[in-house]
Amino acid sequence: MSTDSAPVRVTVTGEAPYDVVIGHHLLGELPSMVGEAAKVLVVHPAALSTTADTVAEDLKASGYEAFVAEVPDAESAKTPQVAAFLWGLLGQLDFTRTDAIVGIGGGATTDLAGFVAATWLRGIRVVQVPTTLLAMVDAAVGGKTGINTSEGKNLVGAFHPPAGVLCDLQALGSLDKWDLVAGLAEVVKTGFIADPVILDLVEAHVEELRGWAGADAADETWAVVAELVERSVRVKARVVGEDLKEAGLREILNYGHTLGHAIELAERYQWRHGAAVSVGMVFAAELARMAGKLSDDVADRHRALLSSLGLPVHYRGDRWDQLLAAMHRDKKARGNLLRFVVLDDIAKPVRLEGPDPTLLAAAYAEVSKEPPTKGPGTPVTLTLG
Repeated sequence: MSTDSAPVRVTVTGEAPYDVVIGHHLLGELPSMVGEAAKVLVVHPAALSTTADTVAEDLKASGYEAFVAEVPDAESAKTPQVAAFLWGLLGQLDFTRTDAIVGIGGGATTDLAGFVAATWLRGIRVVQVPTTLLAMVDAAVGGKTGINTSEGKNLVGAFHPPAGVLCDLQALGSLDKWDLVAGLAEVVKTGFIADPVILDLVEAHVEELRGWAGADAADETWAVVAELVERSVRVKARVVGEDLKEAGLREILNYGHTLGHAIELAERYQWRHGAAVSVGMVFAAELARMAGKLSDDVADRHRALLSSLGLPVHYRGDRWDQLLAAMHRDKKARGNLLRFVVLDDIAKPVRLEGPDPTLLAAAYAEVSKEPPTKGPGTPVTLTLG
């Protein structure tokens, strides 16, 4: 793995601009992002306790009072109970509005850390240090924060841009290959909605990506991953720089997420987010095809590309009523009107409002068809285990 190249900085514009830094060995950048805070709380899952302790010691050496807080893994962290635990800790440590939180981990940890920062004293500084591909290209960038309730995913949240994001690619070296593949679902999403070069890159290197070897991956594969991260971050930075609070343009980032979030709820969050979004994108493509918006070639490309990575492209047919009810509680719904992000073509996302129920059911029928017994996408469920 070559680490010689200089870090890339992508600036997210808006009322409170910040940098997303992409590269290797970036923790030296952290004090400048934390800024003038006196106290810093480092939030992390158990698997990253050593990393969190190292970060805390580095912050102490830079003159900060640093504390660590361990939270549950994955979506189990995104609950009102865990948020309340962190609020209590901030109160006991006398955190003021000029202090800061650092979130280290995957998308669930950065969502939680951002939400707690957004709500403590109506908003304190947060710096995100994503350690998974999914978090680097999606959750940690953009200022969307949130926790889950029993009724759905991310239904309680706030828009709260971070002071900075450090995408240290070094962390991907220890990433399980299916965690990397799950993150690639969000990468592929940005390709379909905005940057076709991403799709070409993934298709050209699908075998290396699907069989991710982590720190032992060839330098060429690392270079591809770095380019995919940068391109995906640039897409998101452009979108959220123009539309922080999802007034219009930002909705395109939800491509595949309406059904995807419903699947996550149905599976009690035991599916990886990327796996659910993969099925959601295939559903959105079928919906657009049946609505006369999307060509067969582009719709079929969804299924072929995602399944070649090992991502699921099917879901069980007996869950439709449950999924439909969950989608009606989606954040994009307005009253009883369902709204979906679909494509007219690659890099041409549009909104489809209030599609006919029979069209929705027909599109889902294509997703719920029994998968073939053999094939690159069929044996993988990408659960959290």
